Amino acid sequence: MLEAMFANFSLIQFILLILPLILAVTLHEVAHGYAALKMGDPTARLAGRLTLNPIKHLDLFGSLLLPLVLTLSGSPIVFGYAKPVPVNVRNFREYRKGTLWVSAAGVLANMILAVISAALFQMLASTKASWAQSQYGLPFEFLFQLLAYSVIINCILALFNLIPIPPLDGSRIVAMLLPARLSMHFSRLERFGMIIILVLLITGPLSRLMSFFLKPVLDFLLGQ
Repeated sequence: MLEAMFANFSLIQFILLILPLILAVTLHEVAHGYAALKMGDPTARLAGRLTLNPIKHLDLFGSLLLPLVLTLSGSPIVFGYAKPVPVNVRNFREYRKGTLWVSAAGVLANMILAVISAALFQMLASTKASWAQSQYGLPFEFLFQLLAYSVIINCILALFNLIPIPPLDGSRIVAMLLPARLSMHFSRLERFGMIIILVLLITGPLSRLMSFFLKPVLDFLLGQ
């Protein structure tokens, strides 16, 4: 599925990809901020980050340039990120519970969006033959691809953020589940986290691992 979607990639297809990516990273960050607010921290709300206006969240490199470079380089995994919402854990009513919920909120938002997109994709797929022969054939095909990209992107973001390497969300979840001493040592990896992630992406094992888990999920959601 991934190979077919990214074969003969065009500018129009990049636009069809970037739109659901912007929505995905925006909802991811809003979910973090909203969960923090529910846990007692209003920092994101006071910073004006509890909004669906993507301009407030987008990062030029992470939201636009990175997915473009990954696409043009033929990477099997295309993803991006937004500016992290500010969170002050000292405001949480319960530090451990608050950290767990805030860390998991972005992943849950992407999972929900992936399922909704998949449901709409399957609905359109059931009527694809009749639409393809109508005057709305081309717009229908664009919408069809848009929903497929939304499923793929949200699944990638959810899975990528679950990787237990700091500063990804999965590492914060793991840190809260570890004993205090181990959690402290584990959190120290954050200074090297992005270097570790980049090395694993460039050398291939991380992409292969993600593809291994992504394929059955995407096959199920997209009905392959």
